[in-house]
Amino acid sequence: MERLHAEIVLPCDQTCGVLRDAVVDIDDSGRLGYVGPFASAPRFTGPARSLPGILMPGMINTHAHSPMTVLRGMGGDLPLMRWLEEIIWPAEAQLTPADIEAGMLLGSVEMLRNGITTSVEQYFQPEHLVRAVLATGGRMVLGPAIVDVPGYDWRTQLDEVNARIDVDGLRPHDRIELAYGPHSAYTLTPEALTTVAEAARSRGALLLLHVAESLAEDMAQRAEYGSVPRLLAKIGLLAGRTMAAHSVHLSDEDIALFAAHDVAVAHCPGSNAKLASGIARVPALRAAGVRVGLGTDGPASNDDLDLWEEMRLAALLARLSTMDSAAMTAADVLLLATRGGAAALGRDDIGVLEPGRWADVVHVDVSSEAFASGLSVPNEHLLANLVWAAGARDVRDVWVAGEQVVADREPTKVDRAKVQADAGVVTARLRA
Repeated sequence: MERLHAEIVLPCDQTCGVLRDAVVDIDDSGRLGYVGPFASAPRFTGPARSLPGILMPGMINTHAHSPMTVLRGMGGDLPLMRWLEEIIWPAEAQLTPADIEAGMLLGSVEMLRNGITTSVEQYFQPEHLVRAVLATGGRMVLGPAIVDVPGYDWRTQLDEVNARIDVDGLRPHDRIELAYGPHSAYTLTPEALTTVAEAARSRGALLLLHVAESLAEDMAQRAEYGSVPRLLAKIGLLAGRTMAAHSVHLSDEDIALFAAHDVAVAHCPGSNAKLASGIARVPALRAAGVRVGLGTDGPASNDDLDLWEEMRLAALLARLSTMDSAAMTAADVLLLATRGGAAALGRDDIGVLEPGRWADVVHVDVSSEAFASGLSVPNEHLLANLVWAAGARDVRDVWVAGEQVVADREPTKVDRAKVQADAGVVTARLRA
């Protein structure tokens, strides 16, 4: 039980309102109690802490492959398919379960230090990913990877996910949600995708997959079905809870299909730009009512796990692609990184500072040059400084479910130096 008192609280409600001289109360269960002005706060008998700066919800990374921190920097100047086929897939074939856990530990630490409290992961060795995230104190939605490529048996992978959910449920821990992670329409046949979708739908689970990331990846599927979304709709994959990562190359008809089936999109502008995959039509998606969150993608294709950077890129690319400087505002992208990510996941317990949700809270220090004008500026000016000028370097403290997991920029539950060293050993072996 704790009260956090700050000069500014950004609940990330629908209006992106700004609360001044406000408090955030955390109850004994790790949930949020009162969030609002200090002057009208109820009497509080627990410990209280005054924090200079800004309090906001923990960010939500809606698409990541965080264990790939150990592959960071490999093949950084190649397009998507060559990068996958020539560099990444051969390197991943050499990873042991311990390697993957080391990579996930580093990724989780990096995200928490950057204010990301929840990540959506698609990768292998799920038990090692869970162990790593719980060790750091983070939160994760995990869709174990399902692929039909040499060295992997998609049916065995699917059976393992089914068994895990049937035994443990969709929420085996209050910080872990289980999902299905079929990779894409170019690494799985329509029959395989249909089978996975039926398994996910029957269990009410979220289904995560890559869609239309680059023009080259889905040529056969486009030739036969017209587009990947049309293929997915035809085989019934869009009928359940679905989140499509990337979704760069979508027509108006594709966007209408997503809207009609309530498919969410994980927008990854940094990865899409680095791999020259293209610019997703985010303004059009939002105008159609499609739920959109922000993602970093893997740290080998970005190459960091920084949603502050993704916020800026999302807004910049939306403005450039539409030639409209108001296409996405600072408030718009701040909400994409927080409540938008929660909405994309179908979650009403994270992403916003409001009573009853988990107390996933980020404290932003305002002593940097980004806030030289102070905090008494108008709300629009304050949000502009936060989104356009501040960044991950300004994140000072982080709480997940009311537990402080970052204090003064350092993780509280693991030794960052050891985590980095262990991941570095894996990378060195892969490069040898």
